[in-house]
Amino acid sequence: MEIIRSTDRGYNDHGWLKTYHTFSFAEYYNRERTQFGALRVLNDDIVEVKNGFGIHPHQNMEIISIPLSGSLEHKDSTGIHGIITQDEVQVMSAGTGVNHSEMNPGDIAVNFLQLWIVPDKMNVEPRYDQKAFDKKGSLYKLQLLVSPDGRENSLWIYQQAFISRVQMNQGNKYEYKRFYEDHGVLIFLLKGRIQIGSETIHERDTILADTNDKVRITSSSTGTEILFVEVPMLTE
Repeated sequence: MEIIRSTDRGYNDHGWLKTYHTFSFAEYYNRERTQFGALRVLNDDIVEVKNGFGIHPHQNMEIISIPLSGSLEHKDSTGIHGIITQDEVQVMSAGTGVNHSEMNPGDIAVNFLQLWIVPDKMNVEPRYDQKAFDKKGSLYKLQLLVSPDGRENSLWIYQQAFISRVQMNQGNKYEYKRFYEDHGVLIFLLKGRIQIGSETIHERDTILADTNDKVRITSSSTGTEILFVEVPMLTE
């Protein structure tokens, strides 16, 4: 397994935006971290009040936004307008091309994760969806947020990828079981502290687990929250 410490991520402070990049993005380039299989982007963004990303284009990418605090307002060229808040998830299939904006309409800074996943079907009609997920559903068990087919009431995208989360308390153990054996798994620690083997993983650290790695986790803190991103191990 490869560990990417939170302090080893790319970082930019634009004033209205503070952003951490697990993989190469915008001005940050690391030739050893350009993607993880089909996962191209994992950004940890903090956007100040009444600011955000103005209208800009995307094409042939599955884009997932997960607010951790605050709210995020989405508008796009298909006429969609929606606001997502903590414990909601948004997916957008850019397909043949879409212009959209993401703004903070609230009274506090919004912290959200943005993931880009390379699709397995190109040039589809652009689509958008969002859904609220009760956080209680992730306590001591895996809660599926995104899948290829909408199973377990999840949102779906054009890729054989799965995004899920689990909450644990001190001393709890959890083993992540892949949906597909030949997939890699990215583990992003949202809150708390965990042990994987002999390694201590801290808040906002990332683990890249290849297809043969067993993912056995012990929580060493109360209120631990973990995000899992399982993807096909595509090459660039």
